[in-house]
Amino acid sequence: MEHRSCVDCGLQSCEKGSDLPGFCPGKAQSPEVLEKVRKLYEEEENRRVSVISAQIEDEFYLRYTRVEEVVEFARRMGFQKLGIATCVGLIAEARTAARIFRAHGFEVFGVACKCGVTPKSSIGIPERCEAVGVNMCNPVLQAKRLNEEKTGLNILIGLCVGHDSLFYRYSEAPVTTLVAKDRVLAHNPAGALYQADKYYDRLLNPESSQET
Repeated sequence: MEHRSCVDCGLQSCEKGSDLPGFCPGKAQSPEVLEKVRKLYEEEENRRVSVISAQIEDEFYLRYTRVEEVVEFARRMGFQKLGIATCVGLIAEARTAARIFRAHGFEVFGVACKCGVTPKSSIGIPERCEAVGVNMCNPVLQAKRLNEEKTGLNILIGLCVGHDSLFYRYSEAPVTTLVAKDRVLAHNPAGALYQADKYYDRLLNPESSQET
């Protein structure tokens, strides 16, 4: 039997701290584990990020766009230099983001995904994948290059699923995502979730979708 977790709960009673269901992942943790985790927030950087994030949520809830929240977070954290890791297909959006960040006084350094001009064949990517481009996306190089620039915060704009995972792994600076790529839904992946019971019901019925 599959273990139930937060995605199977509709109570949201954790916001109140009472009437937690028996399968609640947090409720299952021992007081010792919860205390160990809490102590991690006493580490200076963790505490600063947590406090500043909560302050921004409190002060600008339903008022600031995400790009404004990124600006405010970077400012309050004291970051001077921001890195942008972008898909080449969203370079226009990345340039606009850079203009916004620079207008707010930040230094910006961006690296596009095709940086390094490395053929896909050089790492064993199947030849058929060259139909959408001969050169590979290089998120590891993007991260390494921004590490060299000693950016305070790295901002992702449209990296592919999986490539973003590699970037997170190799980035030395904290990372936030400004744009999640979804070419079908104009880079609004949540749209598929809102329509999963209607227009995108194939997401909930993969077997029937394959038959058709």
